[in-house]
Amino acid sequence: MLELENNRIMEEIESLSSRKRWQDIRDMLLLFEPADTAAILAELQSDRLPLIYRLLPKELAAEVFVEMEPEEQEQLIQTFSDTELKEVLDELYVDDTVDLIEEMPASVVKRILRHADPETRRSVNEILKYPEDSAGSIMTTEFVDLKRDMSVADALKRIRRTGIDKETINICYVTDPSRRLLGLVSIRTLLLADQEDIIEEIMETNVVSATTMDDKEDVAQDLSKYDFLAMPVVDKEHRLVGIVTIDDAIDVMEEEATEDFELMAAITPTDKPYLRAGVWETVKSRLPWLMLLMLSATFTGVVISSFEDSLAACSVLIGFIPMLMGTGGNCGNQSSVAVIRGLSLNEIGFGDLLSVVWKESRVALLCGVLLAAGNFAKLLLVDRLLLQNSEVTVLVALVICLTLVCTVFCAKVVGCLLPLLAEKIGLDPAVMAAPFISTIVDVLSLLIYFQFATHLLGL
Repeated sequence: MLELENNRIMEEIESLSSRKRWQDIRDMLLLFEPADTAAILAELQSDRLPLIYRLLPKELAAEVFVEMEPEEQEQLIQTFSDTELKEVLDELYVDDTVDLIEEMPASVVKRILRHADPETRRSVNEILKYPEDSAGSIMTTEFVDLKRDMSVADALKRIRRTGIDKETINICYVTDPSRRLLGLVSIRTLLLADQEDIIEEIMETNVVSATTMDDKEDVAQDLSKYDFLAMPVVDKEHRLVGIVTIDDAIDVMEEEATEDFELMAAITPTDKPYLRAGVWETVKSRLPWLMLLMLSATFTGVVISSFEDSLAACSVLIGFIPMLMGTGGNCGNQSSVAVIRGLSLNEIGFGDLLSVVWKESRVALLCGVLLAAGNFAKLLLVDRLLLQNSEVTVLVALVICLTLVCTVFCAKVVGCLLPLLAEKIGLDPAVMAAPFISTIVDVLSLLIYFQFATHLLGL
């Protein structure tokens, strides 16, 4: 339905454009949110994009520009005059300017910084000095600060005077002369207080804050945990240097979730959208992992080769190898995904290792026994009686089912242990997900299988 609506809008814009009905196009675009307008402009032909973009009012144009993909942003910047570029930059918040600079090539960055005002350049350089994964790298320096000895009336005057250039005025931060964070006060509190009240008397002093070097993912999680719209960021001396807003936190959580999905699928993370990533770039992100996993899978071949004689003596065992390996891999993946989710939401940590293993062990035994019981019945009723496979004896069925119980147990334990160990040594737990767990469990399941076959069947 949404795709049909977008197609209709694009057809209407093309029709109006061919008739040079620019005012009608402008009026139509004004009906949409900036993000939707950016999506519409992205569908335009490259030669039409600058023309249609220039139809937007200045403030809306800046909001739309922020929502665009880097490719469209670069194209527009190349067509902007110096005056147009400065107008857009003047309307951008500092954190959006930083994001823009990080995505653009060096030649474009130089032009952006050349036309930014001195205060913006100073703020941008301040943010860029922080590590990529830190809270300092995603904060904005545009916030409202108040003094504790101000009256409510003075505070409101200051907000009216400076708030137009701030990213948010919902929460104002109280600092001392050396800019140390003392507390905060909401705009709601200010509006409901008496004009003569002093800020120190009505501010909240129990402030949750982040430091500039905190991991940005942790800050995003704290914003979600406390239901904040913004989080103050302080330096080592507890001086207020910026705030992280909820929109930036959402972007961080989206990036981290995407990265985890890619790592869990054995793909090197990339920040490019799927359709914008070239074929060779996609190959490079996948090939190293595929090569590593292919080489690690040779261990499976070594195990099978070492039991060739046993397999030759009882060939029926070969047909059940894929089922055992597949079931083990699936069980391991289930546990790893549950543990990785718990780690990402701070529900569990390495200190909970014994509790996690104890729980997964019990789950594994119950799942293993139930799967084995169902499989035992299937082997004797379907394989032996219905399909008339005489090689499937009670003893063979017992070997398969005992292997199944042990495989499920090992897979569940490995699946929960690896992400916790990865977290402990400082690796992304998502790395220790499906591909590696499947490879390890495949080898273990085969070893267990052939050991049972050797001892119970006398091979």
